Amino acid sequence: MIANNTVEVILKAKQLKGLTFSEIAEAVERSEVWTTAALMGQQTMNAQEAEAVVKLLDLPEEVGTFLQTIPYRGTSVSLPPTDPTIYRFYELILVYGEAIKALIHEKFGDGIMSAIDFKMDMAKKEDPQGARVVITLDGKFLPYKKF
Repeated sequence: MIANNTVEVILKAKQLKGLTFSEIAEAVERSEVWTTAALMGQQTMNAQEAEAVVKLLDLPEEVGTFLQTIPYRGTSVSLPPTDPTIYRFYELILVYGEAIKALIHEKFGDGIMSAIDFKMDMAKKEDPQGARVVITLDGKFLPYKKF
């Protein structure tokens, strides 16, 4: 199975079962964001996590193998992205990226925020003017080393 087809199989099974990403994450015992990324082929599940997904969604065993394969991350989206939701994050980085970089350097020094030692949470916040998306990015600071 190629990645895109496997992701389609997973998402179709999720839809047919009427499950949310949050419910699948509970079965996997991981966060909703990480589990969703894994189901989209962007993170690697261990055997136990993959087995939980296969069992929950009644998927073929080869899907479990796919979920345990180290992915080529970031290859499913072209740049600039054309999907409006993904494009807004791209736009956010275009507009605020330099400010984020400057603030990280001012507060922490010369380094970066890890996308490997990293957590992300997403929540819906009710607001009188319309629901708001709250995203928390929590990455370890990694200083550049001199050698």
